[in-house]
Amino acid sequence: MRYRLEKIIPAKRQRRFYELSVSQTLFGEWCLTREWGRIGAKGGQKMAAYLASEQDAVVALRQLKATKTRRGYATIPVQLEMFPHS
Repeated sequence: MRYRLEKIIPAKRQRRFYELSVSQTLFGEWCLTREWGRIGAKGGQKMAAYLASEQDAVVALRQLKATKTRRGYATIPVQLEMFPHS
């Protein structure tokens, strides 16, 4: 599960993104990864939270998505990679 949210306000010169994803680690834990920063800029920040179950990770993802939506971010369709990195 993966979401990309963007907030673009030209009057304030804001161009921000926020990405949320849930994936399973090799050890069976579930990882909620958050990445955010300025659109087009190098770098940005990244944070990972490890949870015991997929359900806990999905609930946390939905809560973060709802919070960001209330703060003006809009969901942008994410293009799936045809050939994932190995």
